[in-house]
Amino acid sequence: MLIKKPKHKTFDYQPRYYKPEIDRSEIRKRKLGFRSSFNKSVKKRSPIVFILLLIIVLYLIIKYQGLFK
Repeated sequence: MLIKKPKHKTFDYQPRYYKPEIDRSEIRKRKLGFRSSFNKSVKKRSPIVFILLLIIVLYLIIKYQGLFK
């Protein structure tokens, strides 16, 4: 037996437990309308992107204007 057998991989996992008092406070916050700051961090798109798209669409309309008549 010259070959070493592989051992099982071990993990350092700490399970999370249900805490009813936290759940009640979350339900109360939702009823009152509080939201987390994570939901508010929505990226706004730059108007430059919309301007570029508009220019591309106008260019294509002008270029292919004679083909659709």
